Amino acid sequence: MSTNETSKKLETSGALTEKRNPRTVAIDRLPTREVVRVFSREDRSVFDAVEAVGDDIAHAIEIIVAGLRRGGRLLYIGAGTSGRLGVLDASECPPTFGVKQGVVVALIAGGAQAITQAVEGAEDDGNQAINDLKSAELTPPDVLVGISASGLTVYVREALAYSSRMGCRTVLLTCNPYGNFPKVDVLINPVVGPEVITGSTRLKCGTACKMVLNMLSSISMIRLGKVYQNLMVDLMPTNEKLKKRALQIVMDGGGIPNYEAEVHLLEADGEVKTAIYLAKKGGSPKEAREAILKSQGILYKALKEEDDDDQ
Repeated sequence: MSTNETSKKLETSGALTEKRNPRTVAIDRLPTREVVRVFSREDRSVFDAVEAVGDDIAHAIEIIVAGLRRGGRLLYIGAGTSGRLGVLDASECPPTFGVKQGVVVALIAGGAQAITQAVEGAEDDGNQAINDLKSAELTPPDVLVGISASGLTVYVREALAYSSRMGCRTVLLTCNPYGNFPKVDVLINPVVGPEVITGSTRLKCGTACKMVLNMLSSISMIRLGKVYQNLMVDLMPTNEKLKKRALQIVMDGGGIPNYEAEVHLLEADGEVKTAIYLAKKGGSPKEAREAILKSQGILYKALKEEDDDDQ
């Protein structure tokens, strides 16, 4: 066994994600309902673990927002479950927040095939990570978020190292307090403890990473003005369900009945944010768009409503 292979084996054996959970050693012989209780009890620890790293999450969001405001992109990279979580989060951003395709990008070890099936050995190919980032044309002010339950995945580590060399800001999302991690701008490391099933990081680690990714993308979009109050005002009404949602958002945000909301949406060519401005301020769609643009897309500032948050 080579020195590198020995080092990798030692690092992996020291990962909390590979430790046995003493509270779940009898799950194979418990009644089904009791196993459900065990899973639920273990999952409760995830929320506290994520809350404990709130400062790190906020720091990462500030970096992401700064990069996006400068015309950069948010890129996720991971292998296996971690990579699939990145794909899930990235794919939801265009319809939910109206961001252009390619602004939030997800790369997964093994490529598109790995989204639905395991690609053996892909997570150990650091050269492929670099090639994938080159193909994605990574460049500042892009921000790369590496996702790895153990923090030891070669594909992710090499991607983070390459991104740093390129001058991009980097974030590592992991769930392992024992890792020897690469240098990054922000380390987000919720300690969720050993899994219910030893090594099955799609469980508590997966839940923690999903929660953090929800925050990274959603709060970044809030900061960029994609949300007014708690309404997603830049959504793209591309199907009947979303058209109904857009109408309801204009009704709620503008405080108007549905027939008025329909008129304003028609005036605004389906732009929810513009329609709410028209409902609350009047004027023309051109004036509404100019006011929103002048306020960096933040609707409450365009409407000159009370500013409770200077961010």
